[in-house]
Amino acid sequence: MKKLLEKKIKERTAKICVVGLGYVGLPLAVEFAKNNFFVFGIDCDVQKIDWLNKGKSYIQDVDERELKGLTEEKRFYFTNDYKTINHADVVIICVPTPLRKTKEPDMSYILAAANAIKERIRRGQLIILESTTYPGTTEEVLLQLFSQNKLKVGRDFFLAFSPERIDPGNKIYKTSNIPKIVGGITKYCSSLAKLLYEQITVSVFVVSNSKAAEMAKLLENTFRAVNIALINEVALMCYKLGINVWEVIEAAKTKPFGFMVFYPGPGLGGHCLPIDPWYLSWKARLSGFEPRLIDLASQINSSMPSYVVTRIIDLVNQRFACPIKAARILIIGVTYKKNVADIRESPALEILNLLSKHKADVQYFDPYIRQLKLGDKTYRSVNLTQANLRKSLCTVIVTDHDNIDFNFILENSKLIFDTRNAYNNKKDRRIVYLSS
Repeated sequence: MKKLLEKKIKERTAKICVVGLGYVGLPLAVEFAKNNFFVFGIDCDVQKIDWLNKGKSYIQDVDERELKGLTEEKRFYFTNDYKTINHADVVIICVPTPLRKTKEPDMSYILAAANAIKERIRRGQLIILESTTYPGTTEEVLLQLFSQNKLKVGRDFFLAFSPERIDPGNKIYKTSNIPKIVGGITKYCSSLAKLLYEQITVSVFVVSNSKAAEMAKLLENTFRAVNIALINEVALMCYKLGINVWEVIEAAKTKPFGFMVFYPGPGLGGHCLPIDPWYLSWKARLSGFEPRLIDLASQINSSMPSYVVTRIIDLVNQRFACPIKAARILIIGVTYKKNVADIRESPALEILNLLSKHKADVQYFDPYIRQLKLGDKTYRSVNLTQANLRKSLCTVIVTDHDNIDFNFILENSKLIFDTRNAYNNKKDRRIVYLSS
């Protein structure tokens, strides 16, 4: 079985099935198709399937012309029918792994995909989980399910974990030039997964098992979350001490060793940083270990939107002797990071929600998001006009997209609260920074 699958992968005749066609799965499917593999794409969203079969992209990082060309070359078959798994040699799971309201892992998407695969698994298949999850998922959940079919891992089928490393909006690092990590249940599983990814990526690093690969992903994102929490706390400290945190960061950056730059902001967002550390905390507690630093970092980062709103309320009151109730506040940028059309876990959503609870007249502008819904309220992006800026008591920069004219905003705003240092420490009485 292994030799036959090896041959198919090397000759690129192996059929690839990607389950979950979101920000991770679709770019991965495209990369395999670009490298002459035939790809089945499965997603439960029927509208996405319809768009993809017409060659239309809904992911910013997937070029529509390239997608359309590959579709016309018949390198893809997109469907919501799991039966196609029967025809695949490799199945890659790229489904979401959100949190429950209790901050515990929501494994429902992985379990749904795994159960669908279990019903259709056949000998000779390689199955890889890419969804971020807690250490032990591949072995304790997927292996247990698939072994119920009396198939032996490493002989009849092959199972591995390889963490996704997608950075939405990154113009330099894409699927093809980001090194992959793989960890299999057996050495055969690892070697097959390594061989597969070598066909589409610059390099592959093999760890001893799937748990190590799962932990590596959580370490990467927890490292970032903890360091962002540190610089957020330093920013709050600098505000109390009357020190400009951005100046301090620029000074510290001059050290050529022992310092890695992170920047403060209005909070964490995206599909990884606000969520992944909780997966690690949850698993650690099950093992009797209390992850104090990780929990504290999560508390600091999650408190930043509330801090931003408190500062807005104080600024409006101090500058205009006006209560926040009915005050016009304009939020600039609602995506979780600049230059992407993604609002998942964006701190802007909590800022909008909190300002609304304070009865502020809150609006937003974002060139990437035409409208969004929070609870039973729908917000629509207003035009960035002189009139809208001048009607607002406070303009709050939450996401500093490159295609926003910040000079125009400055010329026409009464007061700007800049949470991202979009004005690069520019001295102007109308601009207030996160730590000033």
